Amino acid sequence: MKIALASDHAGYELKAGIAEYLRSDNFPFEDFGCGPGETVDYVEYGAKGARAVVAGDCDRAILICGTGLGMAIVANKFKGLRATPCSVEYAAEVSRAHNDSNCLTLGGRTHTLDIAVRLVRIWLETPFEGGRHARRVQMIRDLENENFK
Repeated sequence: MKIALASDHAGYELKAGIAEYLRSDNFPFEDFGCGPGETVDYVEYGAKGARAVVAGDCDRAILICGTGLGMAIVANKFKGLRATPCSVEYAAEVSRAHNDSNCLTLGGRTHTLDIAVRLVRIWLETPFEGGRHARRVQMIRDLENENFK
């Protein structure tokens, strides 16, 4: 599983810490920016990470801005992405198990590195349960097909 990792300036430090965690746990990832000391628009970097998943170059994305909310809004504009902002472990687990989330969004101003790493670990390790949840994810895909022309 390859991860697309991206942030704006508000999420840069948290992104760097998550990159170190991914390296230490041997999760392949591609860093789509931003770099240190840059002031950027989160939309541009969220779109880079989302496009990597849509294109099949990466399997999932972790996108980080000040709160994670802006990145979730951006990512959910891409057909096929199910971006979930998570602040607690249960949400990270259920976002995968029930929603088959393929994009986790976090906040550089709202998450400590320790909490963010716990959320990332849970999100990466939790499988999609399928079953009744697969029907619901398909319903989401149907809405995308109807509304994303």
